[in-house]
Amino acid sequence: MSEDDRQKWNQRYREQEGSREPSRFLQSLEARLPAQGRALDVAGGSGHDALWLARRGLDVTLVDISEVALARAEAAARKAGVGLRTQQVDLEAGTLPPGPFDVVLCLNFLLRPLFAALPERLSPGGLFIFAQPTLANLQRHRHPSARFLLEEGELPQLLQGLEAVSYSEGWTEEGTHEARLAAIRLAGGVTFP
Repeated sequence: MSEDDRQKWNQRYREQEGSREPSRFLQSLEARLPAQGRALDVAGGSGHDALWLARRGLDVTLVDISEVALARAEAAARKAGVGLRTQQVDLEAGTLPPGPFDVVLCLNFLLRPLFAALPERLSPGGLFIFAQPTLANLQRHRHPSARFLLEEGELPQLLQGLEAVSYSEGWTEEGTHEARLAAIRLAGGVTFP
C-alpha cells in the first residue's frame, strides 16, 4: 500500500468519532467461536471486532496499515481491561503474523492473494470469517468502488484448503450487498468445491 493510502486511512481514523459496534455477522457466529485460543483480525481498523473477540477470552492480534487506528484500538483495549496485540502491517506486501490461529477474521477488506496464505495461518479446525460487499452493492452505494468488490459467486472460488460451513450472498440488514462466509481448515486440507 502506498504512503498516500496509509495517510488517507490515518486521516479517516482521526476524523472517526466514537467507537463502532462489533459486526452483526461476527456476533451471529458466536456459537461457532471458540472461548479460548488465538485470533487474528486482518485489517481490523480501530478494533471493534477484535475487542469483542478479546472480551470472549481469545488472545487477539489486530493488524492494520493505520497506526492511528491501532493506537485507538490499544486505548480501547486498555479501557475495557482486555489484552490486545497490535501490529502495523502493509497487507499488500503479503505480510501476516505467523499462526496458527484458531480464528482469522477479515471483514470489509479484499485482497485476493491473502486467501492463499490462510490455510497455513489457521490451526486444524480453525475458523475463517469473511464478509465483503459484491458488485451488486453499487446498485445502492457509490463506495467501495468496483476494484474492492467481489464478483457475484466469486467468494467460494477463492477458498484454498478450507471448507465452508456457512455462506450467503445478498442484501444485509445494514443495507449492503455482501458475500459472507465462515469456513474451517480441515486436518486433511479439504477444499470447498
